[in-house]
Amino acid sequence: MNIKHIKKAIGVAAIVVVGVLQYTGVIDGNDSVAKQSQQSNQNYKSSSPTTGSLSSAIQNKQSDVIVEGTGTVVKVLPDDTKGSQHQKFILKLSSGDTILVAHNIDLAPRIAGIKKYDEVMFKGEFEWNDRGGVVHWTHHDPRGKHVGGWLKHKGKTYE
Repeated sequence: MNIKHIKKAIGVAAIVVVGVLQYTGVIDGNDSVAKQSQQSNQNYKSSSPTTGSLSSAIQNKQSDVIVEGTGTVVKVLPDDTKGSQHQKFILKLSSGDTILVAHNIDLAPRIAGIKKYDEVMFKGEFEWNDRGGVVHWTHHDPRGKHVGGWLKHKGKTYE
C-alpha cells in the first residue's frame, strides 16, 4: 500500500468514526467530542433522583441524589427572588464540607429567625458543584411527582 492509499483509508476511517459518534449522540455537527462529552456529564439529569449518602455524593461529585443530614448555619444569604423565591443559607457539615441550602419559600414556609450557628436538619435533592453543592427540593411537591423534602429548625418542620 502506498502513502496515498493510507491517507485515503485514514480519512475514510475518520469520517466513519465521526458519523458513528454523531449518530449515537456523543457529538453533534458543531462540537468537538471532548466538549460534548464534558457538557453531557455536567448537564445530565436523571428522570428521578436516587437516594444516597451526602458524603458519598460530595466525594463522588454526584447530583440528583436525595440526601438527609444535619449542619450548622455558617452564613445566611439574601433570598433569591428571581423566578421562584428561595431562602438561602450555607451549612457546615460534620465532615467539614459546606453546602448551600436553597429552600423554595413559594412552596414551603420560610424558616423564621434562622441565624449563624443554628443547627438545621434537612432532606432534599443534592446537586454537586465545585463549592460543595446545593440541597434543594426541601419542600413537598404540589404535583406529587418528586420526592418531598423538609427542613427542621428548633423543633419545627418546614415542608
